[in-house]
Parts: sequence; C-alpha cells; structure tokens
Amino acid sequence: MLEKDSPSRKDPAERQAAPNPQASPYRILFICGSLNQTTMMHKVARNFPPEQCFFTPYYATGFLGWLARLGALNFSILGGRHRRACLRYLRQQHLQVDLHGRNGPYDLVVTGSDVIMPSNIRRSRVLLVQEGMLEQENWAFPLVRYFGWPRFLANTAATGQSKAYDLFCVASEGYREHLASRGIDRSKMVVTGIPNFDDAASYLQNDFPRKHYVLALTSSIRETFGHDDRDAYLRKVQELARGRDVIFKLHPNEDPHRAISEIRRYFPHESILLGGDAHAMIANCDLLVAQNSSAIFTAYTLGKEVYSYLDENRTKALLPLQNRGTSHLRIAEVARKLLQTPLPVLRGQKPSRGSAWNPRRSTNPFDSQA
Repeated sequence: MLEKDSPSRKDPAERQAAPNPQASPYRILFICGSLNQTTMMHKVARNFPPEQCFFTPYYATGFLGWLARLGALNFSILGGRHRRACLRYLRQQHLQVDLHGRNGPYDLVVTGSDVIMPSNIRRSRVLLVQEGMLEQENWAFPLVRYFGWPRFLANTAATGQSKAYDLFCVASEGYREHLASRGIDRSKMVVTGIPNFDDAASYLQNDFPRKHYVLALTSSIRETFGHDDRDAYLRKVQELARGRDVIFKLHPNEDPHRAISEIRRYFPHESILLGGDAHAMIANCDLLVAQNSSAIFTAYTLGKEVYSYLDENRTKALLPLQNRGTSHLRIAEVARKLLQTPLPVLRGQKPSRGSAWNPRRSTNPFDSQA
C-alpha cells in the first residue's frame, strides 16, 4: 500500500518532551533526513553518551521553513513520508527528539547536508558529513558557486558550498580532490569514509530471498527539477535484461504512483519494490542498471556489472573508503576534536587581549600545524 503525504499528519515522536539542557556537560544535535542520513547520524551518535545526543528531522528556517510547514515541500526530505519515516525510526530507537533544534544552542551540530543551513545553528560548532554520492552538476551549480544562488537549485552537487561548517567529513581522497576543485577549502575536509558505504562486503551476508537477477534502481531526477527520459531508461533495462528476471527498486524520493505506471508499460509482471535494503539487493544481483544512485558505489566495490548514467572511471575514483564499517568511529573522533576546540579558534576570530593569535594558522584541529 502506498503511503500518501499529508502536511497535517503528526508522528507521536513530534510530541516528545523538551530535552533538559542541564542533563550533560555538552549537547550534540544530529540533523537527520532520509533514512540513509538518519541511520548515518545514529551510527555516529552511538559513540557518545545517549543523554548528550538529540535528533531532529531535516528542517529549514525562514521562507523554506514556512513552505515546509504548509506541506509544499513534502516531495523532499523536509516533509511528507521522509519526515515521517525519520521520526518513526527515532521513536523506534528510543532516541531523544528536539524538533528543529528548538532547545539550542548546541555545543555541536552534526548534519548530513548543508544544502539548507538553518539559522538557529549558527552559534554552534557544525560538522558536515557527506551523505553519499553527490549529484552531477546542473545548470544552476555555477550560479550557486559564483553568485550565491540558493544551493537547493543545484541539489546535492552543492554540498559543501555553504562554507557554514567547521569541518567536513568526506567519503574518500577522490571526493576530497573533487570537492577541492569546486572551491571547497581543502583544510576543512577530513577523509573518514562514510557510514552505510564503508563495508560493502558485509552486504553479501543478507536475507534477501532472490538471486541472479537484473536490479533496476530508479532515480528522483524529476523531483529535483532535472530532465529524466524514463522511457529511454526502461528501454535500456529491457535491452540489457535479455529475458532475465528484473527487480525494480524505486528511489525513496520519487513519486511511486507515476513510476509504477511507467514501469508497467514495459514490464507488466516484474517485481517493483518501494522499500527494502538496496545494498542487499545489489549483493544478490548479476547486473545493476541505475541512473545516478549512491548504491552504485556498493555495486562497483563488490565487482558487479553496472550500467548507469555516470562515467565508470570517474565514479570508481570517488569510491568511499572501505574500512570495515569504522567510519562512524573516525567521524566521532572528528566531532570530539571540534568539541575540544574553542569556537573563536575554529572561526578564526581574534581572541581577547593577552592570548596568542595567528591569523594564518590553520583552524583544522586535525592539521599538524594546528
């Protein structure tokens, strides 16, 4: 059964009591979003005492926040089924919820995206964590980078462009070089790997019941106002399948009603899945046919045959570190370093009279000179 979006529908987790600011020496806010982002944040948070950690779905302030409250952004992680899924997960895991960080300021904010940066976290240390594969740059990216247009116009390709964070944990050296070429300060990036993409081999042990099929992963290109020739994609799946079984896994951000109707024109009887672990499905497939999905990383790492919209050599150069699932430990260590570093040092501000200050000194606590 497909779940319908409703701006007025409330999750019980939204009615949790406000956290107690005096409960711990320092407090950390984890800004979640999609289930991928939410589980990433939870993995990092497990390295801290639970009473110090608070969680919120992804949110915006100002005009975008107003639109989200009206339900106009339910197609995005700012609302709709994504917000409900996030809150449901937080409730099931018995995590402390502070909606929109209203009980801040926090000593540290950890977020999986800076495409939107709420105004109420500006007085906190901010740690940005790469959420997965960043989208290809569209027509808006140069306008975002050089003229300050809203980052959401370029989607995740604009990750890092806010510059409103203190450190940025990235998936690999390849991504660090890529982001540096897009104007991101190299000294602010720390290569840690990213949870959910750092132990592809673990997905080989799974309970997904089917094997030896073609897996087709769709995309939410249209929901982010890009051009997607879905008919051409489906014809390509037909061509590559050559009569083999096909399983379709829909992107969580796309309109499922429209996607199912389109698929049925070409595949009247093949399985279409709205949920489930895409990594396990990849581990059991013979061929992945994708558009642009972070799950492509898992397929290449496992040595699967892949057809996608992305350049194979470039994608392989960006593959996340494989560190047996320890990225969350490395990110937590970065977070601890931030908590131990005074904000004036992180922000390059001149301290009070009598203390040493070197304006040319790196503010990255992981730099050897810092």
